[in-house]
Amino acid sequence: MFGIPIHEFAWLTGAIIAGGLVTGMFAGMFGIGGGGIIVPVLFEVFGILGVPEEVRMQLCVGTSIAIIVPTNIRSYFAHRARGAVLVDVLRAWTVPAVLGCATGSAIAAFAPGKVLMIAFVVVATIIAGKLLLGGENWRLADDLPRGFANRIYGYAIGLAASLMGISGGSVSNMVLTLHGKPIHNAVATSAGLGVPITVVGMAGYMLAGLPQQAAMPALSIGFVSFLGVALMAPVSSLIAPFGARLAHAMPKRWLEMAFGLFLLAASLRFLASLVL
Repeated sequence: MFGIPIHEFAWLTGAIIAGGLVTGMFAGMFGIGGGGIIVPVLFEVFGILGVPEEVRMQLCVGTSIAIIVPTNIRSYFAHRARGAVLVDVLRAWTVPAVLGCATGSAIAAFAPGKVLMIAFVVVATIIAGKLLLGGENWRLADDLPRGFANRIYGYAIGLAASLMGISGGSVSNMVLTLHGKPIHNAVATSAGLGVPITVVGMAGYMLAGLPQQAAMPALSIGFVSFLGVALMAPVSSLIAPFGARLAHAMPKRWLEMAFGLFLLAASLRFLASLVL
């Protein structure tokens, strides 16, 4: 199937589904879509399928964003049911985040895959360092800025999400906690912001990859492989509410440490891809 032996295809299918289980749990726990798990798995899958190196990372990122869409929706509704979403923040950030996401999709159409890897490593390492080493008194301010300055945060989150193949939860969590927001509220709000980011990001990567359609594997549109979406998205979406319940049961510091370790591991994985 798709040019590879049946037994090898079965192994890859199992790897994608297992990645979906982990993705869904992390999505619910941390308000993220799990792109740090999805992208490395897909990177190996698309390598075996013979996707050219010039577009392999872009395909991973675009497919990751598409997979995250239903997971983020379920995660958001699970957190909203607990009343943890900061609605005013969500309203202020949504439109700028969508614009930032569209910008990232445009960059992906022309930038080499290593640019996307570098973006992930840099941002994820900064966030992990803050979570693992930062104390309760680490603050940029006691509250978010108002007006245009606040919307800049939304734009930056959308841009980072689009370049990294994530829902933006890792970035928005850091911004919110550095401005005095409790981690549980930050996680819930990040899940909500991830919904428009991933929907626009998926559409953007589909359009950005159309000129490279001939190099894409079967069942792909632009930089989105619907084979990966079909295998991973249902599993991650099903598991996300369980992760959300676990997040609200965990002590705040445990949640921060777990989130930081997750990001650090994902960052190291991409760094290895850059240097090896």
